[in-house]
Amino acid sequence: MTDTLPSTSGTLPGVEVLRVIARRVLWLSAAIVDAANAGRPNDSGVKVGGHQASSASMVDIMVALWFAELTSRDRVSVKPHASPVLHAINYLLGDLDESYLPLLRAKGGLQSYPSRLKDPDTVDFSTGSVGIGATAALWAAMAHRYVGSRFPVPAGGRFVSLLGDAELDEGAIWEAVMDPAVAKLGELLWVVDLNRQSLDRVVPDIQIAKLQGMFAAAGWQVVVLKWGRIISRLFERPGGQALRARLEAMPNEEYQRMLRVDPEQIAERILAGGDAVADAPRLRALLDEIPPAELAAAVRDLGGHDLGLLVDTFRGVDQHRPSVVFAYTVKGRGLPTEGHPNNHSALLNAAQLDALAVSSGMEREAPWQRFEPHTAAGRLCDERAAALRREPIAPTSPIPVPPQLGHGYRKPISTQAALGRILADLPRDAPEAAARIVTCSPDVASSTNLGGWINKTGVWSVEDRHDWFADDAERVLRWQEHGRGQHIELGIAEVNLVSLLGELGVTWSRWGERLIPIATLYDPFVSRALEPWSYGIYAGGQSILVGTPSGVTLAPEGGAHQSITTPSIGLEQPGCVAWEPAFAQDLEWCLLQAMSQVGVEGGTSAYFRLSTRPIEPGLSRVPKEAALRERRRLQAVAGGYRLPAGHPQGDEDVTLVGVGAIMPEVVAAADLLAANGVRAGVVCLTSPDLVFRSLQQRDSRDAGVGGGILNELFPAERPAPLVTVHDGHPHTLAFLAAARGDRIRCLGATEFGQSSGLADAYRIHGIDTNSIVDAALTVVRR
Repeated sequence: MTDTLPSTSGTLPGVEVLRVIARRVLWLSAAIVDAANAGRPNDSGVKVGGHQASSASMVDIMVALWFAELTSRDRVSVKPHASPVLHAINYLLGDLDESYLPLLRAKGGLQSYPSRLKDPDTVDFSTGSVGIGATAALWAAMAHRYVGSRFPVPAGGRFVSLLGDAELDEGAIWEAVMDPAVAKLGELLWVVDLNRQSLDRVVPDIQIAKLQGMFAAAGWQVVVLKWGRIISRLFERPGGQALRARLEAMPNEEYQRMLRVDPEQIAERILAGGDAVADAPRLRALLDEIPPAELAAAVRDLGGHDLGLLVDTFRGVDQHRPSVVFAYTVKGRGLPTEGHPNNHSALLNAAQLDALAVSSGMEREAPWQRFEPHTAAGRLCDERAAALRREPIAPTSPIPVPPQLGHGYRKPISTQAALGRILADLPRDAPEAAARIVTCSPDVASSTNLGGWINKTGVWSVEDRHDWFADDAERVLRWQEHGRGQHIELGIAEVNLVSLLGELGVTWSRWGERLIPIATLYDPFVSRALEPWSYGIYAGGQSILVGTPSGVTLAPEGGAHQSITTPSIGLEQPGCVAWEPAFAQDLEWCLLQAMSQVGVEGGTSAYFRLSTRPIEPGLSRVPKEAALRERRRLQAVAGGYRLPAGHPQGDEDVTLVGVGAIMPEVVAAADLLAANGVRAGVVCLTSPDLVFRSLQQRDSRDAGVGGGILNELFPAERPAPLVTVHDGHPHTLAFLAAARGDRIRCLGATEFGQSSGLADAYRIHGIDTNSIVDAALTVVRR
């Protein structure tokens, strides 16, 4: 059901002060965009841009929140195109220095869209990627509940999302809304800026009833603010219901056009509906009684612009389930571009800005005036600044993550199975670090080997659920859902998975408690999850994403599940280190290294590409002597190492470079070449990403991640042709040719595969032992 709050209650005390502030915020937001476009030199000819009209429709909603409703505990996600409004409000609250106001979209200034890390003022969530920023507050609410169930964190308030109606076209919105756990999050409040305009046009049919029904079906309270209190009083007069029926029957395009005509024409346009106008005589009589200027103001009196109604609504929503408020607005409200179908990125010209200055009581020559302290608006700004001031977040005390666990691996084991074993061992071997781990998966926990971890830690849930299989002696996986678990299971929605992962990965800086979030999903679906995960990293989230199983090594699954491009995606992702260890011991070292870098100042996310192929651990030839073993560990976490060979390194005829599950074929090829008189060195990379960084930093003045591992693996004084082998696209390792200028042959998968056995899959893609030998002989004898 849809809850429609009364729109005829009395005027809220102080609403006139809010209107004064709203006019100033409207001016400042427009002036910020104008300064960026007309106030700075621009020699490039590239438009700076900004969104004056999209900002204008949000002004009243945001003023009602910041100046009457929000507390210091609340967190708000602001729609991307309303960033000038956020900065204008923060400026009036003393949270932003005046020097930044002319610097929208300039180096060192205000970002194009709200940025939690890059903007100089308070921004709770980075937005800009449509749909992803809107859902961030939802996942932050869940992350706050999780971290609060385990550690003492500041009490949370509301988690508010301000989003444009066009964002409701994004699938990420509905994947999040429909998650069953979300219906229990009463701290969620979404406000939809329903201005019925998209980038190019007036939207002909917003299908508002369908959208309301979808939220209601997911358990949300739905509130619709269509009309403000001024026009609602007109609806109560004789002929008022006919006026309401006529306005609500108008197509969006006709309504928007009416806003742009002379006030003297509005009555006739309302009456121009012909037979569609019910009770036309009484309607005409009503319209004749209303002065044109008053009628022009009345038809603009939408719920999203009624400050008193907005405040009453925000204070009255249900606290026990999520709420969404559909607030009808006019795009460009109060601007000369108001209601124009192409106003999305339109900029006010000088004359229009002059007119706005006059109506706002401002001067273009002094655009950045705050309110005088003795005025009612000035006093309210000071009061709200004090109410919204937040205490600094103290960082988590250092939490030790051991460099290794020291159990050893004696039997063939896949890296996916080793992941499960490592996680299951951590509560015993490293309890402090294990207490910070939270795992997530999109309905693939058991098939990605998280069962042992789940059995030890339980499944976290917003509310406890009875375990009906607790007395089943044959059950292997104990699926117990309660508020103390350390695994969060989501539905088959990878976007939800990584969106939650990003917010779990930011609790260290948002709430002062460090988590180490680790998510598993099938590697072929990493591409689907990449954009929201990347955006979480951009917003400061640090987490570990495990793609498993991967590659054509998953031979029986065929081309549909044989990921090829993910290795290069990992290498190219900012704020992330990509790993693909071949052996269980390497995975242990690299995973612990990655964990130590998550949830800390200056830390980084990580992507692991694992496999279900069991590999004999002895192939890695880990030294037994402690000093040499530690040297191997340091090389592994730096990006790779050389396997011991039966000949001096400088005497090799060819160097074989392998990554991940393909290493048995690489080692077998080296042995076969040696048997035929060709000396082959073998390099096992654990992270092509770090080796590439080492290459990039070789001539850099700044030391960085990766160090000198490139020179250790490929000494400049000992050149040899290279053959790289990867269960992924071969171009991932092509950069190694630049290490010494060696001849190179890159082997890997470049085509869609087919269901087959493992040996057939490797032959099909030319990464089997014989293909490696053939490539080596070719580069050696060229």
